[in-house]
Amino acid sequence: MMNNHKQITDRTFEFSVCIINLCKVLNESSGVGRTLSQQLLKSGTSIGANVEESQSAQSTVDFVHKLEIALKEGRETKYWLRLLIASELISEDRLLPILGEINELIKIIAAIVVKTKQNRQQ
Repeated sequence: MMNNHKQITDRTFEFSVCIINLCKVLNESSGVGRTLSQQLLKSGTSIGANVEESQSAQSTVDFVHKLEIALKEGRETKYWLRLLIASELISEDRLLPILGEINELIKIIAAIVVKTKQNRQQ
């Protein structure tokens, strides 16, 4: 199980780097693009930070709590990405791989939360 956690920490870190690079592009524009960039940067990098924090959780409850925060941030990030696609601020071709990765990360983190809660009840 520790291998899965290592993988998710690596993937969320790489996702954060991808979000940072996307936000650099968005930040070059003024107005709406720059504002959305700030929102996306906060939520998109928070996922990895919370997953990383979960690795040194003080209890199972704390571990689950940190991952649930990462899930919330993941869903928010997905919202911003969908909004960028719908508003055509960034080309859909550029955002679809990032949207695909956030969908996978959400599924993985949710599965870890469910499995951890099940194990705690046994």
